[in-house]
Amino acid sequence: MPCPAPLLPLAAAAARTRRITLGTTSYLLPVRHPIHAAEEVALLDQLCGGRLILGLGRGFQPELFAAFGVPAAEKRARFAECLEGMRRAWAGEPVDPGGARIEPRPLQQPHPPLWVAAFGPLAIEQAGRLGLPYLASMAESLERLEQNHARHRSATPASVDPAGLPVPIMRTVFISADAASGARVREALARQPARQRPGADDAARVDDWALVGEPARVADRIARYREALGITHLIAALQVPGASAAEIEASTEQLAGLR
Repeated sequence: MPCPAPLLPLAAAAARTRRITLGTTSYLLPVRHPIHAAEEVALLDQLCGGRLILGLGRGFQPELFAAFGVPAAEKRARFAECLEGMRRAWAGEPVDPGGARIEPRPLQQPHPPLWVAAFGPLAIEQAGRLGLPYLASMAESLERLEQNHARHRSATPASVDPAGLPVPIMRTVFISADAASGARVREALARQPARQRPGADDAARVDDWALVGEPARVADRIARYREALGITHLIAALQVPGASAAEIEASTEQLAGLR
């Protein structure tokens, strides 16, 4: 679920959990100060005992950039500048002319794992040049993702082995043995405006970007993604339209049980 301050709910989750990994998919750097962001992330990593994965993003909505007074055309440059400042702060380097350093530093050293959410060739190539994993959007087809990952690999520096990077993707997931429930969810997803799905391919069918159906069918689709992309992490969007709270809870349990 989109959240302007994603570290806050994760801090609440950190206080109630002990083992699960916590993560963001798109902590937006162009609208944040690098020192403030570095401190918040470091503190959360300490609070959760080093269970944090930090998914980073640039943002895409014009209203967001207007609200923060950030020119949208500068988002990639500001992203890189903010990330560089955060990395220096996490490394213990002085963060201002007076020599101040952030405290505490992240529990995970040199910092939590970083993923870069991206759609569009420029963003994907930037993730590759940074030597960071590319977090695929939840709206692109498998064919498009294969092209994107090839672009990401080609932009990755020779000093970084792309085969050693995590391969996370986001998909909408709904699992049910009831065919009528699956059809209802598929129809509701098809009615969603494309603007709600960044990177959406207008020609793509729901089954090109969502995992909907019986457990065996969803498991087979996940296996296809693993074979084609080598995915290591599946980030499942579970708040699907057209399904009741009880159906979503049952779907989540089914997903947890897939092997």
